[in-house]
Parts: sequence; structure tokens; C-alpha cells
Amino acid sequence: MKLGFIGLGSMGGAMAESLLSAGHELVVYNRTAERTEGLRKRGARAAATPREAAVGADAVFTMLADDAAVESVTFGDEGLLSSLAPGAVHVSSSTISVALSERLASAHASAKQGFIAAPVFGRPDAAATKQLWVLAAGPRGDVDRCLPLLEAVGRGVTRLGDSASAANVVKLAGNFIIASMIEAVGEAFALARKSGVPSEAFLDVFGSVFARSPIFER
Repeated sequence: MKLGFIGLGSMGGAMAESLLSAGHELVVYNRTAERTEGLRKRGARAAATPREAAVGADAVFTMLADDAAVESVTFGDEGLLSSLAPGAVHVSSSTISVALSERLASAHASAKQGFIAAPVFGRPDAAATKQLWVLAAGPRGDVDRCLPLLEAVGRGVTRLGDSASAANVVKLAGNFIIASMIEAVGEAFALARKSGVPSEAFLDVFGSVFARSPIFER
């Protein structure tokens, strides 16, 4: 497939590499143009604007920092919405708000374009080794078409129905779980340390008992 990819940070760059390795034709855009160099050397083409990255593409991925960044590359004269062909799909892998996801779905539907939310769980090292877990939601036909692309960047895909924003809800809920676990572990270590228990000893207990418990695993 002919793909656009917008946002080549530590996550996006690794995902773009995986798509290129899978044999797809890739046009890439990043606000800092130097980040396109490695992909250009491997056969990707660099675009000067988000609009250019979407011209002629079957699908365009965005992997960006926040709502404002996604809005900036989607809307306006130089945004991908203005040049994505009817029937082509915007695949949003960024962690964004439910409200923006709903706005994007509506805007693309009005332009007769597809939109799916496909945020991921995993850190940059997981992205580099294709070990991300992908959430996918949006119209069934659009998800079906993009499923090989999502499978190319991760180890598994969970489909969450026809409403794209469902994937964003699950991503935010998952991030809440992760943050809560980190806070709980931090509080436990602080309690042990303040009570005179060496952190190394508590770490041994944590690693032997709790880190492998069903609560954390399941």
C-alpha cells in the first residue's frame, strides 16, 4: 500500500520503520525534517507538508504528542484532510482526547474519507521490535483494510467496534491503570523505607511475590 506517516518521534519513527520493512511505499513528514533522514536512506520519500504526505495515499498514520499536534497536521490548507483522497483512511495512533477523536471521525466522514483510532500500548523499545499492542476502532471496512498495517507494527490487535473514540477511551483507561500501579508501588516502597526496611529488601519481596502475582499479570 501507499502510506503517509506523520510524526517520527521515538514511537512514530519505529512504527514507520516497521511499515517500510513490511514492503509498503512510504511518504513521511516530521516538523523537524532531520528525523526523516534514516527513512529516506531506506527508500521512503520525505514530504514538505502534512498535505503532501497524504496525496495519493491509501492510508496516513499520525503519531504525535497531543491534541494540538494532531489538529495542526490534520486541519487547514496544509493539513492532511485537504488532500486525502475519498475512501483513504486516516489512522490516528496518537494518545488524544475522546472529543478530538469524535471531531476527526466527523470531519473525515464529511470528506468521504475513513478514520480509525489505533493508539498503542508499549514503549519505544517495544515499537522498535514490533511488540506494541494495538487498539483499533472505527468503521469495520476501514479497520479490515488497515488490519495488515496494524499487525505490521505490533504483536496483537484488539478491535473495539465501529466508534473510533472507543479506542481512545480504552487507551486513556489503560494509562490510568499504569499510572495507578506506579503510584501504588511508589507508596509501598516509601512506607517500607520510612519504617526502616531497606529498599533492597523490599525490592526482593516485590520481585519475588507481587511483580508475578495475578493482580499485576491479569
